[in-house]
Amino acid sequence: MKKLFAEFFGTFWLVFGGCGSAVFAAGYPELGIGFVGVALAFGLTVLTMAYAVGHISGGHFNPAVSLGLWAGGKFEAKDLLGYIVAQLIGAVAAAGVLYLIVTNKSDFVTVGGFAANGYGDLSPDGYSMTAALIVEFLLTAFFLLIILGSTDARAPKGFAPIAIGLGLTLIHLISIPITNTSVNPARSTSQALFAEGAFTSQLWLFWVAPIAGAIVAGFIHKALFNKE
Repeated sequence: MKKLFAEFFGTFWLVFGGCGSAVFAAGYPELGIGFVGVALAFGLTVLTMAYAVGHISGGHFNPAVSLGLWAGGKFEAKDLLGYIVAQLIGAVAAAGVLYLIVTNKSDFVTVGGFAANGYGDLSPDGYSMTAALIVEFLLTAFFLLIILGSTDARAPKGFAPIAIGLGLTLIHLISIPITNTSVNPARSTSQALFAEGAFTSQLWLFWVAPIAGAIVAGFIHKALFNKE
């Protein structure tokens, strides 16, 4: 249960901090933090929670990460369901709190896109489904390679959260204009549930592509980089 609570709180913080920065501060009103600030916010959420609770649960905070670690031989299949459920509950709870805050603003009209992920008409810069599939698959695969490599027994000790957090920051710098950056099915699900628009109809992509990329990366790491 300690591991599941750690995953809940870690995923809550990721969604609240990352998506919250996008919802509240990205363009506020003219001197907002912008894409760079949002990208950094997502990286900081993972970095801080990896140090805070990573030693308890491993600091996944993402169903794709759990599945990628399983594929890489670093996580047991029997724990997958519990982790994924805890991550989803944490993400949805954070999105619910964000929704309560947004809807209690004095001039509230609509939540709008609510930092949800999308492609086509729902892409921040109009990128197609094909582009979204490619970028979400590729970036999640590299995210898992960063995680698996930096947490390997042969890697320098104590620096993995920094590499992982900066890796997630870079991922967002690349792909916010394309899909608003998912690489995390829990994060995508939580925002789509509250956003205005047809975001839930596109959720399948933000489960399929990140999970596929993570699993492929796990198998690659296991085959090429594990100790003989």
